Amino acid sequence: MPCGLLYCLVMNVAVIGHIEWGRFVHVDHAPTSGEIIHADDSWEEVAGGGSVAAMQLSKLNGNCFFFTSIGDDEIGKHAVSQLQESGVEVFASVQTDQSTKSIFVHIDDQYERTITVTGDLKPSGLDTSLPWDRLASMDAVYFVSGDEAALKLARQAKALVSTARILPLLQLTGVQLDALVASSKDEGEVYSPGELVPEPKIVVTTKGVEGGVVDNGVTYEAAIVAHNELVDTYGCGDSFAAGLTFGIGQRLDLKEALKAAAQSGAEAAIRRGAFGH
Repeated sequence: MPCGLLYCLVMNVAVIGHIEWGRFVHVDHAPTSGEIIHADDSWEEVAGGGSVAAMQLSKLNGNCFFFTSIGDDEIGKHAVSQLQESGVEVFASVQTDQSTKSIFVHIDDQYERTITVTGDLKPSGLDTSLPWDRLASMDAVYFVSGDEAALKLARQAKALVSTARILPLLQLTGVQLDALVASSKDEGEVYSPGELVPEPKIVVTTKGVEGGVVDNGVTYEAAIVAHNELVDTYGCGDSFAAGLTFGIGQRLDLKEALKAAAQSGAEAAIRRGAFGH
């Protein structure tokens, strides 16, 4: 059982979100305006918040369903193939009029990532080619991106976790979340009480290596990663959210669920790029 933790009850878990084809380069620093720099390492692989979370959930649970959308192109096919080879069951709608979303990532010597994104392809709940009816049998779903219809369908699951990156969509739908993952460091993931009605049952605000805090005052510590083990921070946030989704789906108490989340985030920090390929 590829759980990696102390919990080995295999559940039905799913991620709804986007696929990206990632092009990564390791550099001394992110380039400034007009500057030319040279990379000492480069590679390509499937990436994106949805892909990272699906991979992490598959690692923890032994399987994961991934609802997504790709363009009718080679990078989309490669992305799906890499995920399937890693144990993720991918349900991908193929859009003939769009290209698969892609990113270019600079990873600097401070282990930080700087990302440029092209495209905005994401799954739609109105797309009948995807088996949305399966969500009703899910123990937990992590929602990364999609439209209003997809988010409402995700609520069929026993537990629903979302990133604060999609706050406008969450406000539009008024869906009750079991947990919201926000950040005190990333401006695009900040959440303040009262911004969602109804309020999520749990709001976890991450603070990177400082750990984080839950809205009820519970704090947690980040999992320890030795400095010489650090590789980069790409995927740490969505890996953390995947771990939290896993813990909530397992019906762990809050401290144990946060422990699973922190460990998942730490694992992302010691692997190269999205998955360490």
